[in-house]
Amino acid sequence: MNIAKNMEIIFAAAVVVVSATSFATAAVNPPVISVKADSVNIPSVTVTAKRLTAAEKASL
Repeated sequence: MNIAKNMEIIFAAAVVVVSATSFATAAVNPPVISVKADSVNIPSVTVTAKRLTAAEKASL
């Protein structure tokens, strides 16, 4: 049997199986719960450091 000749039937069967599975599991999904953050302030971090000299870079 040549698979290339039957590729349309194989694709259609796969679509039917995937569609049936998605409809069967659609009702099982839990409802979406939205959560609001307590604080509005976003924490930020500032990193400061001195630049390396050419000699310090060479030693690395």
